Amino acid sequence: MTPVLAFDIETVPDCAGIRRLHRLPESLADHEVAEIAFQRRRVQTGSDFLPPHLQRVIVISCVLRDGEGVQLFSIGEPERDERSTIQKFFDGIEKYTPQLVSWNGGGFDLPVLQARGLANGVSAARYWELGDEDREFRYNNYIGRYHTRHLDLMDLLAQYQPRNYAPLDEAARLCGFPGKLGLEGAAVWEQYGKGEMKKIRDYCETDCANTYLLYLRFQRMRGQFAEERYRKECALLRAALEKQKETHWREFLSLWEKLD
Repeated sequence: MTPVLAFDIETVPDCAGIRRLHRLPESLADHEVAEIAFQRRRVQTGSDFLPPHLQRVIVISCVLRDGEGVQLFSIGEPERDERSTIQKFFDGIEKYTPQLVSWNGGGFDLPVLQARGLANGVSAARYWELGDEDREFRYNNYIGRYHTRHLDLMDLLAQYQPRNYAPLDEAARLCGFPGKLGLEGAAVWEQYGKGEMKKIRDYCETDCANTYLLYLRFQRMRGQFAEERYRKECALLRAALEKQKETHWREFLSLWEKLD
């Protein structure tokens, strides 16, 4: 079977890069540097949401479904720096050539990983394959918006029309899945400043699990899974989660059971 890799990332402002770009003094604290970047962005766009190249990756959470079953894991701080985190993610693509699955991955996650990978000197040959070395990638690669090696569920389900985009939390809960737990995306920078990396990782992991569940539901809707296969795949994920001891997975499972 083709491995499936659902993923989600969390980021914070690249304060070191912002200092360098705007020639800010080293004496400024990170929160002051970030606030300057937010203010500049608000003037430019009306929003303080920073562009991909100024978003530093702190965690990538994954659900991997392959011939051996389902694995759930995160890579990032505090074990790894940004470069090795991004490299590890692209190494996985190099090893497995998986079906990538995301929710808004084409609009955010992958542009960030690409820009930050470039800035950090990361190698990602398989990801960037467009058919020059492998002809199978000529008409189906990770980069093309309408190709399916990367399946951005939010974009596809909206018929590539931004006015139709649905938030992950609402899409998941409408399908009877737990939806977002703990944080909201806007709170990540604040929690990071408080040293709450575990909360951020937990939040990212549950978002990734919701994304994978929506992928399973989508596979049933488009006829790739019969009902029996769909239920089997959901049961595999549930069994994998039941082996986890962390509180956020206990909460996720409890809520899923009530909603199922």
